[in-house]
Amino acid sequence: MSDAIYKTVDVVGSSTESIEDAVSGAIAKASKTIDHIGWFEIGEIRGHVTDGKVAHFQVGMKIGFRLD
Repeated sequence: MSDAIYKTVDVVGSSTESIEDAVSGAIAKASKTIDHIGWFEIGEIRGHVTDGKVAHFQVGMKIGFRLD
């Protein structure tokens, strides 16, 4: 068995619905061009407020994947 090598990329997911949708959307989009995604790590959560209500969620995250 050989040792695996991993890499991470920084992405920001966004959603008007929820933090979970922001994370899921970022992973779904990244998986179209990145193979072997294995994990994610959330670094920051932020959002936009309009008229006293949350209007937009943004999640800064690292996505980890195994290199071939």
